[in-house]
Amino acid sequence: MIEIRNLTKRFGSLLAVDDLSLTVGEGELFGFIGPNGAGKSTTMKILACLLRADSGTATVCGLDVRKDGEAIRRMLGYMPDFLGVYDDLTVDEYLQFFASAFRLERRKRRAVIDGVLELTDLTVKKRAMVSSLSRGMQQRLGVARVLLHDPKVLLLDEPASGLDPRARIEMRELLVELRRMGKILMVSSHILSELAEMSTSIGIIERGKLLYAGSILDAYERVRGGDQIAVTLEAPAEGTEAQDAESAARTLRADSRVASVSVEGPRLEIELKPEERSHHFVIEALVRAGVRIAAFEPRQIKLEDAFLKLTKGSVQ
Repeated sequence: MIEIRNLTKRFGSLLAVDDLSLTVGEGELFGFIGPNGAGKSTTMKILACLLRADSGTATVCGLDVRKDGEAIRRMLGYMPDFLGVYDDLTVDEYLQFFASAFRLERRKRRAVIDGVLELTDLTVKKRAMVSSLSRGMQQRLGVARVLLHDPKVLLLDEPASGLDPRARIEMRELLVELRRMGKILMVSSHILSELAEMSTSIGIIERGKLLYAGSILDAYERVRGGDQIAVTLEAPAEGTEAQDAESAARTLRADSRVASVSVEGPRLEIELKPEERSHHFVIEALVRAGVRIAAFEPRQIKLEDAFLKLTKGSVQ
């Protein structure tokens, strides 16, 4: 539904988007990841027909962003990272204004507005002034606005920015529900744990260059080293000596299947060799050495780990 090929955009000497190519398919929620200044917003603005690329091509639902801007706007909803609102309007008046701008038939507006209010859980705020809304509610109002004309594709730039934990969870649930409804979403965010939970695929961009595009699981495999395990030693009973964590670490370091062991108080941080996928020998070795184990926790690789390993931390 979104097809980008060799897209490039400069602002003077700044190369904001550098030969970018990616595809977002039907039914996807695509997480767009990168530091500030990486080129995420510029890419979205080009797709929304608000900026013109210097070279390359981009299509939305088969339509060319250079030639078919008006048709694309009818099937696309774009929410920028900073949502401008009209403080002197009520929520209902705000949506009425944009329903008119989207040229919705007057006789259908009431039902459409009530529908997006219900979907975004803002019905109770229909008569409230926009200026009275919390940051989270204003973000949901932004989503309600871009849904008025029932777009097929949604471009949401940092929709969870500045939200408290509850509001972030509510926003995540809303975006997942929109995907279930058949919308195609491209969502940028700095909250990687949120994207990991809801995205079907991701793209990682840095200094305008796409470093990775594909599934989260493939990203994990691409950066994966050896499995990591945390072992916490049992606290000593009253009147007994504490266990020697360094001695336990030496026992594991002697095993050829272990890459490294570090000691942090009563906790061992263990990394296995990359080819080793079995963990049971760690417990067996410690038990044979007389070590009493309070907790054994295999570590799962996270999207943050993949991001840190695939990027260099450079900004434009």
